[in-house]
Amino acid sequence: MTGLQGSPGVAVLASGEGTNLQAMIDAAQRGELAGHICLVLSDRPDAGALVRARAAGIASLHLLPAAYASRAHYDQALAAALLESGASLIVLAGFMRILEAGMVRQFEGRMLNIHPSLLPRHRGMQTHRRMLEAGEHMHGASVHFVVPELDAGPVLLQYRIAVQPWDTEASLARRVRQGEHLIYPTAVRWCLQGRVRSNHASILLDGQPLLAPLVLTRDGSDSLAGGSACATL
Repeated sequence: MTGLQGSPGVAVLASGEGTNLQAMIDAAQRGELAGHICLVLSDRPDAGALVRARAAGIASLHLLPAAYASRAHYDQALAAALLESGASLIVLAGFMRILEAGMVRQFEGRMLNIHPSLLPRHRGMQTHRRMLEAGEHMHGASVHFVVPELDAGPVLLQYRIAVQPWDTEASLARRVRQGEHLIYPTAVRWCLQGRVRSNHASILLDGQPLLAPLVLTRDGSDSLAGGSACATL
């Protein structure tokens, strides 16, 4: 993206359509990201995320897993591309591969992921179905730092919605995704501004320990709710 030379760079890893990537592209174009997207990388040559990157003038790259002898070799190539990009922050946005522990540790404290559940609830796949089967009343998405254990890193920011009687997996996926597009660019901005620091187990926000995730909530009428944490968004 043009006009942002010298600003911190973000590398985005994505396997699918790239709607969270688009939310970040839009935020960057509005001057709200505190940096620029320097690379979009996918494991699929036909990923919609690559199309979005090219349309926005962002460097794009696909690395096919089948071209590498092992998962470890693939992750080494992935890490090399990320280092070459000069990115300050690595953002996983629907990247459908589990990264090896060694690579995660290489970028520890500067790699974010977004997960469609209220972590630590429902780590892994099929989160909307599992939430409905459990009969829970709140659902949402979590932005967390990546650690070697799947979906287990410290959580910075969550979007929460009240589950309605008419909700299905599809309606929940749609409503949660809308919230992802709000909280992920916010989390990226905070990191690029230096407001957020993390190690394996904890987060500092503005120099203070974050004892619980900050939350943006929507009730059944889709009006905003929440405390002072929401006002910082």
